[in-house]
Amino acid sequence: MTEPEIGYIDYSTMNVDKNASYDSLKDRVVLITGAGQAIGRGYAHYFSAQGAIPIVADINGENAKNVAREIEENQGKAMAVQVDVADEQSNIDMVDKVLAKYGRLDVLINNAAIFSQITMAPFWELPVDEWKRAVDVNVNGAFLCSRAAVHPMIEAKWGRIINVSSGTMMMGRPNYLHYITTKAAMIGMTRSMAREVGPYGITVNTFWPGVMQTEVERPSVPREMFKTMTEMQALPRQGTIHDLAKAMMFLCSEEAAYITGQGMIVDGGQNFI
Repeated sequence: MTEPEIGYIDYSTMNVDKNASYDSLKDRVVLITGAGQAIGRGYAHYFSAQGAIPIVADINGENAKNVAREIEENQGKAMAVQVDVADEQSNIDMVDKVLAKYGRLDVLINNAAIFSQITMAPFWELPVDEWKRAVDVNVNGAFLCSRAAVHPMIEAKWGRIINVSSGTMMMGRPNYLHYITTKAAMIGMTRSMAREVGPYGITVNTFWPGVMQTEVERPSVPREMFKTMTEMQALPRQGTIHDLAKAMMFLCSEEAAYITGQGMIVDGGQNFI
């Protein structure tokens, strides 16, 4: 399979790598927040190709329906749900809908976050309302969604929760203090969650994706910046959805059953722990 030379996701074909095989994902119900676009959308396609059932959750209900339709047109199964992850009842209602249709919920990927359209500025110039919204969605959203989704996993004595952080957090990237702070919070959340749910056979890990260009416009990130950041990597090429999705599927599979409370960085070697 030939992968694209740049990081853009090719949604015209989705071009899913069928050689990336995790049989243990078959029939798993995988809830992916923020899956109506960009990387979350790519995850949904990849999990579907493994025989899993992605729940495409997004605050934009039409986007979620479009992604679910794309998957169904490729002979996969999917369910679209509109959700505001920052709202407690919205998360509860979402999980209730999933359980009503499938009777189970195996995997939660806390992917939803505010980033693309946020203000880039020194922290003393950041709008306070924007700071609060970033915390509300990126941190509170992951907590509230996990809180709602963990109960069927506890009953099943099996589950996977992935809290998505960001490679930018490892860099301490300036002028994004609201985003960087919320993504740093994912580390502590993951470690405490992992100890609390481990006795129930549930693993919790943090996933740090690297530089990725998608169809979503990022006014504060010029294209030249992607080139500069890529040149800082040990592997000097932009990441693709293939790179991220295959690593994400591993963490959610049976093959990763003994990995919990950890962080996986998939960034071509831009950041080292």
